[in-house]
Amino acid sequence: MRIISWEEMQALDANCLYFGLLPLQLMENAGAAIAREVVASSPGKRVAIVAGRGNNGGDAFVAARHLSGYNATVYLLGRSRDISTEEARRNWEILERLHLDLREIKDAEDLMLDECDLIVDAIFGTGVRGRVSGLEAEAIDAINRSGKKVLSVDIPSGLGTNKAVRADYVVTFHRPKPDLGERVIVADIGIPPGAELFVGPGDLGLLKKRSSESHKGDSGRILVIGGGPYTGAPALTALAALRAGADIVTVAAPARAAKTISCFSPNLIVRELSEDHLSANDLQPLQDLIAAHDVVVMGMGLGRHPDTRDAIASIIPLAEKVVIDADALLPGLPLKGLVTPHAGEFQRISGISLIDLDYKERTELVRGYAWERGVTILLKGKVDLITDGEIVRANTTGNPGMTVGGTGDVLAGIAAAFYARASALRAASAAAFVNGRAGDLVYLEKGFGMLATDVVEMIPQAMRF
Repeated sequence: MRIISWEEMQALDANCLYFGLLPLQLMENAGAAIAREVVASSPGKRVAIVAGRGNNGGDAFVAARHLSGYNATVYLLGRSRDISTEEARRNWEILERLHLDLREIKDAEDLMLDECDLIVDAIFGTGVRGRVSGLEAEAIDAINRSGKKVLSVDIPSGLGTNKAVRADYVVTFHRPKPDLGERVIVADIGIPPGAELFVGPGDLGLLKKRSSESHKGDSGRILVIGGGPYTGAPALTALAALRAGADIVTVAAPARAAKTISCFSPNLIVRELSEDHLSANDLQPLQDLIAAHDVVVMGMGLGRHPDTRDAIASIIPLAEKVVIDADALLPGLPLKGLVTPHAGEFQRISGISLIDLDYKERTELVRGYAWERGVTILLKGKVDLITDGEIVRANTTGNPGMTVGGTGDVLAGIAAAFYARASALRAASAAAFVNGRAGDLVYLEKGFGMLATDVVEMIPQAMRF
């Protein structure tokens, strides 16, 4: 079973909510799982539940309700009025109405741990960082001094800080987590496979956050290499990257196209190349530009001039992070980083036709090709498919109105902006979701009259949850 990181689990929780699987449902399932393990592991009927005021404590409140026939005492660290989530508060109130043995603790000396057979540690979940102090630190010390058997909920409280519970067992949820040790029980709490497959707003949480102390450029410098016979495509990509949060976007375009692109927006920095198509003569200035940017996104509007093909082949290896799209997707050219084809372009670069294949066959072929070439693929379609050759994700946002020209260029820009702040897989997953959601929001207003520029302008709203 694949280990899931703490941040990935938080993203999954957010996506479950988006898909309609409520936190209260997951808390109920988690609490029932804890109770089952208490029954399986406790040497006696006396259970002390030491709970914090967050969802970790809420899971334990549910467990207390399920422990029929046990003498369970719930010690809440602090006041019940300070319980921090609606779900945990609701389950505490149920216990109050049922007149269970509930104690609000101000001092760790009030923990009567010598009278129990098993301690359930539910003080902290995964959100605690830095130093643990005060009542919670004292409670952790009391648990560790007790000499009693300890079962921790999801994670030993304080793991990774200055104070952590020494647990005999850990009941963690859905998948194994890092650094939990050997005595781990993984409990199914009803998260279906589709919640991990389909992307959602939780994937935005996996992007690096913009700090209040950030300086210009810290949130991404994007270089767009495009244009030639077409000028709108690279401009759409650049504007989308800006709307998706990139700090600086530079468009490097052939001479005639550059003059037109510079008129699209004063927010774009445009670098004029030497000829009216991309050629090897531009490699030196492009090499300097590539070194000054975090991500290169290329292919939009470049055309098919033979010199351009040779130039693309030389440019791709120079970029540490690159998004390859449109006219840069040609047979025999190097692939690297993030590749964003539709089915026709995928066949062009791979020789593999996806026509008339079912979802499973299509997925396995694309996943295998990504693994073979060492790239992440975002295959655009009715259902977008994203894979790095190991993990597979899918996106269902978007609508038929997005067949209008330019929406793929917008997607490439969003992906480039996110790639500056995350891995290729995370960037592609979040970009597919945001691009499709922006299109869905536009569709509500304009139906099939949407334009790619409308989608660009809706990106900030599509990212807002």
